[in-house]
Amino acid sequence: MKLPSSLSSLGSAWPFRGRGDAGPAPEREQDAETPSTSAAPPGPETLLLELAGQSREAATTGARGDGGGAADAAHGADGGGPAADAAVAGGPAADAATAGDAPTARSAGTTAATEILPAPEASAPAAIASSMTVDEYEELVGRNPLDREATRRALFGETVAGELVADSISAWFGDHKVLDRVSLTMPAGEVTALIGPSGCGKSTFLRILNRMHELVPSASLAGEVRLDGADIYDPSERITKARRQIGMVFQKPNPFPAMSIYDNVVSGLKLAGIRATRTQKDLLVEDSLRKASLWDEVKDRLEQPGGGLSGGQQQRLCIARSLAVSPRVLLMDEPCSALDPTSTRRVEETIAELRGQVTIVIVTHNMQQAQRVSSQCAFFLAAQNTPGVIVEYGDTTAMFTNPQDQRTSDYVNGRFG
Repeated sequence: MKLPSSLSSLGSAWPFRGRGDAGPAPEREQDAETPSTSAAPPGPETLLLELAGQSREAATTGARGDGGGAADAAHGADGGGPAADAAVAGGPAADAATAGDAPTARSAGTTAATEILPAPEASAPAAIASSMTVDEYEELVGRNPLDREATRRALFGETVAGELVADSISAWFGDHKVLDRVSLTMPAGEVTALIGPSGCGKSTFLRILNRMHELVPSASLAGEVRLDGADIYDPSERITKARRQIGMVFQKPNPFPAMSIYDNVVSGLKLAGIRATRTQKDLLVEDSLRKASLWDEVKDRLEQPGGGLSGGQQQRLCIARSLAVSPRVLLMDEPCSALDPTSTRRVEETIAELRGQVTIVIVTHNMQQAQRVSSQCAFFLAAQNTPGVIVEYGDTTAMFTNPQDQRTSDYVNGRFG
């Protein structure tokens, strides 16, 4: 599909390209009837209407030589091998690859341009300068953020933060009991902090909440974990469903080092068995990286390896990877313990922005961090040779200013631990 003559007349001054692409779009050979580029550029209304019409035409008359809609190019799990994804049923048809185009999933040109530009409902906005970049255009015309939310609904359905309830949880490693009848309610959309000295069972409790405890051969447990009333350990519940709905971010950043930033974010789709078009993946990557407060730092290098980011950026990439599958709960096991103060602040800002969108449960040894990010707090403690229990649970501010148990007061004020 060629650019309309009005857009071609702008030449390289309008570098349409997909998110994360570098450099101007490759030049297209003009047909004999294409007007000379010396003609005066058209008004914005004409330009936008031509693009919108061409985009609609492409959607209905795409290449059908294979008997169906064209397939989107996709990266393989190794971080870059081109493969073909079948078109998602009911999803938008993909543009056919033009002869001579590079077989990359992120090829520049008219496909990127028509995906970015929306069809105008009325007259175009103020005059568009010929030197305007894609980012400047989107700021002026507006790439509707609701499109990203619509993509999530199409792939995952309606997802809202869920209430997580642990009821009388006891846990063992072999014959060693590490938790004793722990009950805790983690309210939907709130941040709950788990505090306590090392070895009291906080991380074990966190892993039980998304069925990772059972990965240890000698591990066993008793009690129930319910997400909005449904027991995630019920035999009829699939373990992959539980782990998609209840995501996990670990103490040490663990992006797939050989995979690109882009492929790191969408890797969860393949593991969860969710098929998406190229456009859906692009919107999902942008939305997830924005929610993890990382988009502005990496949007121009999405093809670079995730292992090349700084420690703080890698941790936020892991958060984005978890958010890409729209979890209802996000578990975080000391996510800032290995980060510098600046990276820690950015992760805490990300947690604050996610409040209300997803339920967050965070383990931390940093008392100031627990006060900054959480609304509810639970204090775990294990006396010598006894399993861990919850000593006190409640509003974070009340627990730090007026604790009900002397042991809690001693711990939050640094007298032990």
